Amino acid sequence: MHQECELSVITINYNGLKDTCELMDTLPLDDASIEVIVVDNASKTDEASILEQRYPQIKVIRSKENLGFAGGNNLGIQAATGKYLFFINNDTVFEDFNVRPLIARLESSGQIGMVCPKIRFAWGNRPIQYTGYTPLSPVTMRNRSIGFGEADHGQYDVAHPTPYAHGAAMMVKREVIERAGMMPECYFLYYEELDWSMMIRRAGYDIWYEPACTIYHKESQATGQDSPLKIYYITRNRLLFVHRNTRGISKPLSFLYLIGVVAPKDIIKHLLHKRPDLAKATIKGVTHFLKLL
Repeated sequence: MHQECELSVITINYNGLKDTCELMDTLPLDDASIEVIVVDNASKTDEASILEQRYPQIKVIRSKENLGFAGGNNLGIQAATGKYLFFINNDTVFEDFNVRPLIARLESSGQIGMVCPKIRFAWGNRPIQYTGYTPLSPVTMRNRSIGFGEADHGQYDVAHPTPYAHGAAMMVKREVIERAGMMPECYFLYYEELDWSMMIRRAGYDIWYEPACTIYHKESQATGQDSPLKIYYITRNRLLFVHRNTRGISKPLSFLYLIGVVAPKDIIKHLLHKRPDLAKATIKGVTHFLKLL
């Protein structure tokens, strides 16, 4: 990784050409201080070529296989030359590409390694999705996104530290990746940004929420709201996250709770809703995690 520009913007495209183009149209592609990198994660048709033709200013990397969220972003990291790397979902858009406050927040302290903008949903009256997270409970692994679903009246317009970044939009200093490591690829989908946040904090850095920049998120265009794929990875990866990040008595208690209480409850709920496919995905998530061990 050698540094050439100030900011690398990295996004992943997976059968999402329309969304990716809508995002590109809100980025300052002609700004020489910014490079835009799109990683095409083995889309079914060759969307990479279309993107290259339509936006000659961007770097497009076509992966022959779908490497998942972390693997795709890591390909982008390897190609990036920026001092700062800004990871954004391809189903997001900017109204105003005002990233200066994010860079200023990172530059304000050697301690701050990562920063997230305010994230609002792109639909309806554009309610809040993220203004920072509460800590995960050590046993239940539950937490919440501060302000989620609320109308934005400026009630979360004060910057503050947060335990975890939001994967839809996060800016990181290059040196942080060099010290903490790249995104963990064992997850494939879901939980990797929480794990990466833990890696970054363990390397001695803080993560901040900075409200002076806003991004709008269409949310879950890529996986479908309740798909077996999503249920499988969330079930498996929640357990994997506990395995990798929890210490002491919390670890067995958390496994007991997630496998003995949450999974059976989810299976029954899916069956009552006549979704045997989701019940099956839950069982598969637990069994595949146990095999991993």
